Amino acid sequence: MNHLLRVSSFRSFCSSSRQLRNKVPDAQKIFQADNGLPVHIKGGTVDVLMYRATMTLTMAGTCYSLYWLLHASFPQKKV
Repeated sequence: MNHLLRVSSFRSFCSSSRQLRNKVPDAQKIFQADNGLPVHIKGGTVDVLMYRATMTLTMAGTCYSLYWLLHASFPQKKV
């Protein structure tokens, strides 16, 4: 039983058990291409959507914070 566990754990860490394709050169070609785009949106449509969502949430949060700062800076009316 102990020998079986040792063999199975060795095979899972062995490099010949499964060959993976190296995707780094493909990504380097995409991100190092001189196409005038900033690096944070060179990944495609998903990157553009994530960038715009992040900027929208940032601006909405900033405006909301400024609204409450302005609201808190004036004295409350006595009823």
